[in-house]
Amino acid sequence: MPPNISTKLLHAFLALNECKHFTRAAERCNLSQSAFSVLIQKLEAAVGAQLVERDTRNVTFTAEGEMFVEVARSLVTDIESAFSDMADYVARRKGRVSIAALPSLAANGLPAVIAQYKKQFPGVTVQLFDALSDQCLGLLRLGKVDLALTAPGTSLTEFETRTLCSDPFYLVCRRDHPLAKKKSIALADLGGCDLIHLAKSTSVRQHVDLLIRNIAVNNAGFEVEHLATVAGLIEHGLGVSLVPELTLFQFRLMNLTAIPVETNDIVRPIYIVKRKDRNLSIAAQGLFDLIETQLRSDGRERKTIRENL
Repeated sequence: MPPNISTKLLHAFLALNECKHFTRAAERCNLSQSAFSVLIQKLEAAVGAQLVERDTRNVTFTAEGEMFVEVARSLVTDIESAFSDMADYVARRKGRVSIAALPSLAANGLPAVIAQYKKQFPGVTVQLFDALSDQCLGLLRLGKVDLALTAPGTSLTEFETRTLCSDPFYLVCRRDHPLAKKKSIALADLGGCDLIHLAKSTSVRQHVDLLIRNIAVNNAGFEVEHLATVAGLIEHGLGVSLVPELTLFQFRLMNLTAIPVETNDIVRPIYIVKRKDRNLSIAAQGLFDLIETQLRSDGRERKTIRENL
């Protein structure tokens, strides 16, 4: 059974080592001499050896006592350091947060939130993984990240999810396309369009397939992984594409335009996700709260802009 040694006993012993006098050491510890002597006796009992030689005038340490001075100093330093570190983590002066996010969010929206968080808590390290929905959830499942920002994916029910915002769809086309002058388009307007697809593994593709399931679009023959590739193909007249609003920053080319699509409320929800079986650290909870506040606010601002188009 490990000895039951409190910091009070250690501090008393170190005070005696410095003062070499029971009365003065007791005064330093704000104790009576008898109460102080009891502490030293308890320490000796816990250690299992006599630490102090006592006589009426002098206090000397036994060999074991001299050895235990360094032990006591080391223990006190370690305990004080541990509590100091813990206080830093509680106050978010130290810590680490890992987050996985869809590439569209990792590049647009989330960086501003992370910058604000780092300004408030510069001692906290933030690690970011940009990945597709299923990969985000995989990282969360393995415990490699604390949070995930993702669209619907497989096995979401095993996690705790909250909806941050909804991501409506836009048609991106060249400015000389027949639909480019419209303020908004109905899904039926897409009939006959050459559609450039994102890969089937993406959440965007899964939603687009739902949108066009009853529309006679032409497959342009391209199924690509990256939005930059989609933009390049559209710019060179090889088709059009349906993409969510959060990705539109990828299409800021002079010859392209984005038109809102009337989708009968079929939109891509964006979730903030965490594990059900693990509480967030104080640092991670702080980032979670800031993401909820900022990205929900950004979603309301985008909705207001859309309604005033």
